[in-house]
Amino acid sequence: MKNVIRHLAAAGLLALAAGGAVAGTTVNFIQSDRFTDVPFTPWERDEALKGLSEHFSKLGAELPPNQNLRIDVKDVDLAGREFPGRGGRDLRVVRSNGPDWPRIDLHYTLEQDGQVLRSGDAELRDMGFMDRLTRANDSDSLRFEKRMIEDWFYTAILPRERSDRAVRR
Repeated sequence: MKNVIRHLAAAGLLALAAGGAVAGTTVNFIQSDRFTDVPFTPWERDEALKGLSEHFSKLGAELPPNQNLRIDVKDVDLAGREFPGRGGRDLRVVRSNGPDWPRIDLHYTLEQDGQVLRSGDAELRDMGFMDRLTRANDSDSLRFEKRMIEDWFYTAILPRERSDRAVRR
């Protein structure tokens, strides 16, 4: 499965390169079978990790030319909790009380022309994830995690004015 995710990230990089962008994003999921909370079934797990990887890559496409972002995801705890469901698909229940907030632990390195601009460990948390207005796409099963990733990206990697971010959402 780890190879599948790496291939997906590589395919995303090739697509970005084909579009003329020089910036690149590499996403690796480190021991994803030990993550705190991602779907249990292999196809649902792959779907969730693919969604996260694609979102990191989408944001990374905004990097200036010649910058590359490497992200090693060390742990994921999706918003809510999974309960056995019917038809082979578990049901994720998201509540506003309790420790159901989304969490992602990662290590990142931002480079330009082979020089490290910044790197470090990040513990992404959004304990108030239910208190904020949701985006237009409420059907996205990773909407809370994606919003949390965006907050981190536009703060730590590509800081911009708040008004610029509000326009994109």
